[in-house]
Amino acid sequence: MTTNQSTNVAKATFGTGCFWCTEAMFETLDGVISAVSGYEGGAKANPTYKEVCTGTTGHAECVEVTYDPSKVTYQELLEAFFRSHDPTSLNRQGADVGTQYRSVIFYHNDEQKQLAETAKTELNKSGAYNKPIVTEISPATTFYEAEAYHQNYFAQNPDQGYCAFVIAPKLDKFKKVFKEKLKADVAASH
Repeated sequence: MTTNQSTNVAKATFGTGCFWCTEAMFETLDGVISAVSGYEGGAKANPTYKEVCTGTTGHAECVEVTYDPSKVTYQELLEAFFRSHDPTSLNRQGADVGTQYRSVIFYHNDEQKQLAETAKTELNKSGAYNKPIVTEISPATTFYEAEAYHQNYFAQNPDQGYCAFVIAPKLDKFKKVFKEKLKADVAASH
């Protein structure tokens, strides 16, 4: 019998607004194997970016994270999720407005659902935010990978306006908050 080391992987799916930001942040965490931009939560099969941007498909821009639970826990990913955007903002993040930019956790099993609901409840009780958390917690449905030009967008386009003025500052802040959990090459370059 052969053992496959890649069997110790799990999936988590999060929407925090623009998926370029979400992908860039989650990719820095040690234990994250991949973060893929895409669409989930809508009724239309195989939606395009243009269709999702209309806000009529029901999909959220989100990132499907494949991770090694022995290196980064789902609770740590939830912490990164809640601290990387405004979970009290309904259907918008900054200048990005519409249901496609909603705060959402798509859970893949009952344990993820329970952990997400507990985290949301505890954060609401803690008073960390002055408004209620509006993050949607829904079962994972079909994840549709976004078009190729959206993948690794920040890494490939660091000088593009949105990347330089919106993503870069958010990513710098994220790296400071999660410096103990960054991949070695990211921590060394920071």
